[in-house]
Amino acid sequence: MAASPKLLVNKKSSTEKVTDKALASAANLVKLLPTTTVLIFQVLSPALTNGGNCFTVNKYLTGFLLGICGLSCFIDSFTDSYQSEDGKIYYGFATKTGLWTFDPSISKTVDLSSYRLKFIDFVHAALSVLVFFTVAMMDTNIVNCYYPKAETNAAIVVKGLPIVVGSFCSLFFMVFPSKRHGIGYPTGT
Repeated sequence: MAASPKLLVNKKSSTEKVTDKALASAANLVKLLPTTTVLIFQVLSPALTNGGNCFTVNKYLTGFLLGICGLSCFIDSFTDSYQSEDGKIYYGFATKTGLWTFDPSISKTVDLSSYRLKFIDFVHAALSVLVFFTVAMMDTNIVNCYYPKAETNAAIVVKGLPIVVGSFCSLFFMVFPSKRHGIGYPTGT
């Protein structure tokens, strides 16, 4: 008769626990950084800036794109989702009274007041917009469009500022992660 296999107890070392915590925090950044908005911006930016050789109309179109993308980052920070007992996911916007879903029938049957807006949501929204504009201002087409003759000092700021802003925002997002599961993000994390 074969011996029964021993059950292995999964004890993690302190290094593994720290690594897991760091990776989980980094995964939370996905919920806050405007990756889809940045992708859309990167696709449209070269065409709207005329490859960095802007005329007045290019500056207005690019400014409009920056504004729409910034607004998208801000609004996205207030989206959330609710998973019902049957596994169906409902999306909506956090309000001061709770979650306003796109399906009004769910709000009548379930108490969604725990999803209400908090101060940290506004901080996350502002930092998300800041990250987007920092990434946008790193784009050579944008720099050439709005600052075609940037001096050496301005060039140094354009290169150094994104690192500082990105580091600060990443640290903030890791220390104060978002509890929101916006549209397009996993609900289980």
